Amino acid sequence: MFDIMTMGELLVDLTQTGVQNGIAQYAANPGGAPANVAVAAQRLGASTAFVGKVGQDAFGLGLKKTLEDNGVGCGGLYVTGEAPTTLAVVSVAADGDRSFTFDRDGSADTLLTSEETVAAMEAGMRIFHLGSLSLTAEPARSATFAAIQKARDLGALVSYDPNYRASLWADEETAVHWMKQPLPLADVVKLSEEELPLLTGLEDLAAGSQALTDGGAKLVLVTLGSDGVFYRMGEATGHIPAVKVQVADTNGAGDTFLGAVLSRLCKRPQGLLAELTADELEEILRFANRAAGKTCSRSGAIPAMPTLEEVEA
Repeated sequence: MFDIMTMGELLVDLTQTGVQNGIAQYAANPGGAPANVAVAAQRLGASTAFVGKVGQDAFGLGLKKTLEDNGVGCGGLYVTGEAPTTLAVVSVAADGDRSFTFDRDGSADTLLTSEETVAAMEAGMRIFHLGSLSLTAEPARSATFAAIQKARDLGALVSYDPNYRASLWADEETAVHWMKQPLPLADVVKLSEEELPLLTGLEDLAAGSQALTDGGAKLVLVTLGSDGVFYRMGEATGHIPAVKVQVADTNGAGDTFLGAVLSRLCKRPQGLLAELTADELEEILRFANRAAGKTCSRSGAIPAMPTLEEVEA
């Protein structure tokens, strides 16, 4: 059994590294939010596995090797010759913020089936984590809901990141409809300040997070970029400031943050969320902010993620 199993997209981030003679320069970095979470948690001391699909091409095989090199279990990573590996072009602004353009129509990660997913999950996990990009197309959409049901049947805690990427959806209304579907089934919901009103209709952090806990979430984490994170756990709420760093690239920071939170929850002898106090949660969030800050100080997503020793130092 793994501490954490994640499911979804594993792709190549073609990340802008600079401009030479007026031409943008890019590096091919491994990425994909659920895969990022798996690597982040693994580096921070949890045992993790990933479920997904890549193409039988140089990018796909390279991504598989990256996960293996980082100790992530790849028994549920399928390789197909039917479609190429997904590509995301990541442009980075002067302040480190990033924008995405995807080459994903019919790509490998969208072809993951329910049968493949459920079979991979038989290994077992304490926490099952997923994002929303696997909801954009079939058969991966059906595989996502089958995976959530399987995780609940296995007694795993379900973690969900409704990661909104407008260019991957026909329109905002369609995106919001599908991104809302896993919310009643999730125990932990992590989302950005921009995604909160998208899914709840409420901009106020306290009110929006309350709507999510009323819907079934036990722990809500709203990431605020350079301002840190707002949390709600039942009636307890709070704000933990971010660690101030010289930002090189924010790509992967939120995934590092969540991977850090989940890895800390796995180390609790009482259980994942059992008897979790606000004080203990805030210490976990401070740890996660330090990990995310370290990622922001370096370029790339997976390559920038810190080890446990780096965060503790």
